[in-house]
Amino acid sequence: MIRWFLYPVGDSYLVAAAAAVALLLLLGIGPAREKISPRRRGVLIAVRSAVFAMIVLAMLRPTLVVMETRKQSATLIVLADQSRSMTIRDDLNGRSRWEALREAVANARGGLQSLGREIEVKAYTFDSEPRPAKLVDGRIELPDAPDGAQTAIGYTLEEVLRQEAGKRVLGVFLLSDGAQRTVPPRDALPQTAAARMKHLGQPLYTIRFGQSRGQGQVQDAAVTDLVADPTVFVKNELAIAAQVRIDGYVNRPIPAALLVETPAGKTQTIAEQTVQATEDGQRIPLKFRFVPDAPGEYKLSLKLEAQPGELVTTNNRLSTFVQVLKGGIRVLYVEAFPGRVERRFLIQSLAGSPDIGVDAVLLNEHAPETRPQDFSQRFQAGKYDVYLLGNIDAAAFRKEELAELAATVKRGAGLIMTGGLQSFGPGGYAETPLADVLPVKMDRLERQRPGSGVSKDLHLLGPVKMRPTPVGTTNYCLRLGGTPEESASIWTQLPPLKEGANKFAGAKPGALVLAESEQKEPLLLAQTVGEGRVLAFAGDSTWQWWMRGFQTPHKRFWRQVILWLAKKDEATEGNVWVRLNQRRFTPGQRVEFTVGAQGPSGEPVPNASFQAEVELPGAKKTPVALVQSAEATSGSFRDTQSPGDYTIRVAATQDGRDLGSASIRFLVVEQDLELDNPMADATLMDHLAAMTGGRALVPEELPTVLRELAETTENLEIQTETKKTFWDTWPFLLALVGLLSVEWYLRKRWGLV
Repeated sequence: MIRWFLYPVGDSYLVAAAAAVALLLLLGIGPAREKISPRRRGVLIAVRSAVFAMIVLAMLRPTLVVMETRKQSATLIVLADQSRSMTIRDDLNGRSRWEALREAVANARGGLQSLGREIEVKAYTFDSEPRPAKLVDGRIELPDAPDGAQTAIGYTLEEVLRQEAGKRVLGVFLLSDGAQRTVPPRDALPQTAAARMKHLGQPLYTIRFGQSRGQGQVQDAAVTDLVADPTVFVKNELAIAAQVRIDGYVNRPIPAALLVETPAGKTQTIAEQTVQATEDGQRIPLKFRFVPDAPGEYKLSLKLEAQPGELVTTNNRLSTFVQVLKGGIRVLYVEAFPGRVERRFLIQSLAGSPDIGVDAVLLNEHAPETRPQDFSQRFQAGKYDVYLLGNIDAAAFRKEELAELAATVKRGAGLIMTGGLQSFGPGGYAETPLADVLPVKMDRLERQRPGSGVSKDLHLLGPVKMRPTPVGTTNYCLRLGGTPEESASIWTQLPPLKEGANKFAGAKPGALVLAESEQKEPLLLAQTVGEGRVLAFAGDSTWQWWMRGFQTPHKRFWRQVILWLAKKDEATEGNVWVRLNQRRFTPGQRVEFTVGAQGPSGEPVPNASFQAEVELPGAKKTPVALVQSAEATSGSFRDTQSPGDYTIRVAATQDGRDLGSASIRFLVVEQDLELDNPMADATLMDHLAAMTGGRALVPEELPTVLRELAETTENLEIQTETKKTFWDTWPFLLALVGLLSVEWYLRKRWGLV
């Protein structure tokens, strides 16, 4: 449709009319008749009239408007999941998900063909990435069988949106079981892609194939978890917890075996159990015990016997690693309930030493049921290397327990008692067997009833500055620096014991005073009793060191105290270590680790250099670059695509001197992502559709929805309006200027100007 419209200046015809009248009046003003012939006068009037007419026409601004109706281009996208989970036969009619999908696509051929006449229709199959599928006359050519190893729904949606960027997408149909099963780098969240589709106004229609619970069609016995402490000492009991999931084998006994691979490479079965599920999909916990008898790295594996009809057996076995330490120091730390701040920081400092294991017990005199059943046996010789008694009254122990402890110390165990209102004499230990082994004098008259407060006769009021004596400066426990001068400087900087200390009546003959207050009150005393070493420490607020920024001296002091008591104070330097936060990874997952070297007191070796490599399954070795920071030296490794055992090896040197080496293994679990847990995810499919303004459909609804979309293609027709003007063009301007120039030329030639 073509129409002419006038758009006068100022949106008023009056302005244009007034201008036209004024211009007509100007026509009357011309050259005198006696100066020009009538013919020439008529020519000039004609030229000027043409100029005036063009001016009036420009003021009316005539516009040619052309109205056209055309259809917008649009695209419809169909995504078909061809991963291996689509082979599961959990359809109500006994078909596989893939067979049901193919039938749904075949039934939708008419709708796709009809839409294809109006808009662009594109089809893709996808697993770990989308692939174009041929579409001929509404028929999507699909492979005979799905064989994809992953289902990357989020990545597929993002990639397709990228390829179709700039187009109007009428809708996206996602045909899948809805369960995303993928690994980096294609593990983009489907919700992220759905949020982008919502922003672009592109609805997602989801069609789910498969059951969320399997209805007994999926048969699988899987080990889902295996947990054990990463480190344990030789001949200590290791607790192992596991979990298995049983699908499709209700009330069927399934044998489970715990296998151990020793440092020598020998594999043996150490425990067997039978699991039996009472309902489909049940998760059953298992517990095992294992006592390693030699140091080294052990590989623990829980294995379920393969069952008839299982689709995948790679998840029937799960492994982890445990490091068994030789000569580890076992510490029993006993304190009265509820425990002090000092206890928390002391345990935290000792936890940083991999060769020291602390069993902490809080005794509550008023709740005897909380007392460990084997508590009395813990004082027998050989159970622990060091005993640490905090603020706890002697009445909390049985007399025979303290007698056993005194005998164990004389046979070689270490003992330290720390300060507190109920420690030493105030705690009633003067009349116990420990009076013979502690290096301080005690009297029964010092006995202080619990809750009676601080007695100035028995306690030094804080703050109390602690400093080594001349004898103490040479003792291993108090060496906080690399040199005597550095150690003395650190002791000077340490904050005082804010909460004071116990006031000892004096040292026993033969006892050594290692540290004292500025008033020369003894604070740390040492003594050898029989084969054992004993310390009496009057303080109970070294946690102030930690809080004031002296964490390293705090850790070193308590580590050296334990090492000295356990007679491990002659350890050699160069203890190289490598640590992992976890020992089990999935294929493609990034592995991060830290390395280091420490001296005999646990302090980091300065200026240490490290080299690391990773041995992959098949004995291939790959060097790994390390990054050194103020906190630690760390490395990362990403080539973990192949399942199996990997070994990280680290060598350390200091100024060209070899410090030693260390190694640690980790496992990349062999996973069948598609069949380990092939349940459909209806919740995700419904959520994605709702997010984008689409709909969650059943397969039978697909043809109907396609017909509805075909009807909406009429809404794609839009009217376009094209305006053409000539009064604001160069030809019009040139014509106007040309007429004015002609008039001027004629007037000049005829002698009128």
